Amino acid sequence: MAYATLDELKGRLDWELDEDELRIAAGALDDASDLAATYGRDWPEGAAPRLVKTLVLKSAARYMRNPNGYTQSRAGDETLAWSDIGRDGGTVYFSREEIRLLEELAGRKRGLTSVAVFAWGTKPRAHGAAGQVPVDYGGDRFPLFSDEASPW
Repeated sequence: MAYATLDELKGRLDWELDEDELRIAAGALDDASDLAATYGRDWPEGAAPRLVKTLVLKSAARYMRNPNGYTQSRAGDETLAWSDIGRDGGTVYFSREEIRLLEELAGRKRGLTSVAVFAWGTKPRAHGAAGQVPVDYGGDRFPLFSDEASPW
């Protein structure tokens, strides 16, 4: 399922697509949609945010304009050059900024987080099974997780 239609992609290109290009464009839309679902989340058809459609169209159009990923081409002595996008050259891809936007739209925040850690072979304790330690500044007591033998 593509997050954008072939007609929407044709509207972003400045030439008429022939039969082979139409087939390639449909594949580019599918690939860009799959990548959007991977970097973001699998939005239901018709319920994806508008920016997802925009990014899918942008990626597919970028591929259609430059399917080999060239950054420089000269006709004289036939010089070709590729950018530093590496493995993404000549494929449908999203830039780092576009990936960040997709992650944000999906609610995936980058940064620090905390996770519960416990010893191998033990079971995590139930929430609220922590001891409460008084603090010297008169605030709320601080949770201190204890083991089975000692409350502290």
